[in-house]
Amino acid sequence: MTDTGNLTTAPAGAREDLDAALDRYRVELTGYCYRMLGSAFDAEDAVQDTYVRAWRGYAKFEGRSSLRSWLYRIATNVCMDLLSAGSRRARPMDLTSPQHQASAVLNERPEVTWLEPVPDARVLPQTADPAEAALARESVRLAFVAALQHLPPRQRAVLILREVLAWKADEVAALLETTTASVNSALQRARATLSARPVRDSEAADPLDAEQVRLLERYLSAFEAYDITRLTALLHEDAVLSMPPYDLWLRGPEDIAAWHLNQGIGCKGSRLVPTTANGLPAFAQYRPRQDGRPGHVPWALQVLEVSGGRITGLNAFLDTGRWFPLFGLPEELP
Repeated sequence: MTDTGNLTTAPAGAREDLDAALDRYRVELTGYCYRMLGSAFDAEDAVQDTYVRAWRGYAKFEGRSSLRSWLYRIATNVCMDLLSAGSRRARPMDLTSPQHQASAVLNERPEVTWLEPVPDARVLPQTADPAEAALARESVRLAFVAALQHLPPRQRAVLILREVLAWKADEVAALLETTTASVNSALQRARATLSARPVRDSEAADPLDAEQVRLLERYLSAFEAYDITRLTALLHEDAVLSMPPYDLWLRGPEDIAAWHLNQGIGCKGSRLVPTTANGLPAFAQYRPRQDGRPGHVPWALQVLEVSGGRITGLNAFLDTGRWFPLFGLPEELP
């Protein structure tokens, strides 16, 4: 736990107000930091650091802005500090060209390389407004967050605050201690960068329509039966399979089918548990034990990108020691 000793000696009533605000804004601040940093764990750490800085500086908070705006200013500064080294999170598709199954090479890269999945509940505040909820889910999709990583940190913050969180230009200018003209200019540059890197469409997991439900049921049935003919029939012709922490990725049903029948044959007999990640449908994959004992053990968090009744992306995050506890998934299946 982060040390909170030697913090402000604000009156008890003020401390209670700050405690309530920190609790009220935790999810939306985590979502903001996740979009900025591309890492679920870094986002959690950034929010914790924000809270520590807020406690230490609360005696100097003069109320000239709302408490929410003040917390966003601190969170932005925390994220800027973390991004100062210039590193950015990526997907395999950002780093390498597609390989073919027959010549595929598994090259592992460090954890800090990868854009990370995140549980919806950690970053998507509850809202009664369907349009607001849809925008929030759209803005944490893997493809969108990956696109954000191509923006300089300041432009990234401006675009998120203006177009995701719907802040006014003058509010963002006050937060960043700059001019409205500067904010508008940064937003234009950010839009131009993103327009040059179009984000592939994918449909949200909540709520699922009847067609999406049928597609996911067919995928689960085909994968658990390891019927690769049925499985690849559900894929878009340009579907992509990636497997962080490896930078390998494959494109198209033919190579994806060949992978499952060769290097990936150990997945035969797997069981899938439905979940959601990044506003998208997902499955926790458990493979049969390799020691001969009964039961299934974690293998991958599969995050699916779906569009037009077909699966366009199979993102298999293999570091289950990190992902399964974060998503509250069981350690094994009997």
